Amino acid sequence: MNLALVGLTGSRTWPDPVLLANTLMDVWHDAVQIGYDGIVLMHGDCEEGADALGDAWAIDHGIPRDRNPADWSGPCGPECRPDHRRRGRRGEYCPLAGHRRNQLMVDKKPGLLVAAHHANSSGTADCMRRAKKAGIPILRITA
Repeated sequence: MNLALVGLTGSRTWPDPVLLANTLMDVWHDAVQIGYDGIVLMHGDCEEGADALGDAWAIDHGIPRDRNPADWSGPCGPECRPDHRRRGRRGEYCPLAGHRRNQLMVDKKPGLLVAAHHANSSGTADCMRRAKKAGIPILRITA
């Protein structure tokens, strides 16, 4: 099958599931219209917000998913400075894990990045900056 890889980045507080679902359906439709058999939806696998909504949409429509969770509790990367780990509701974590995950998704070179940007989400903004630098087209929606 000839599937287009579509990235999704978005806020954990994304408030409009209908807008996101309609956007993803439009993207799927456009991919089919230009000759793809469909799409693979790649996202950061957050259990809330845009990632979770996009994942549920993909399941409901039989769309393959490429989930890329950030390794928050895992080891730090070479870009991390000593003693920068933080404590949160889930224990100790590396605050740069989301940035590493965003770069991993950009490195997979999706044909399009759908960005559900809400409430000045810094993670969404980071992924958009990385995609722009890599020349990946961005479809930004806001609510």
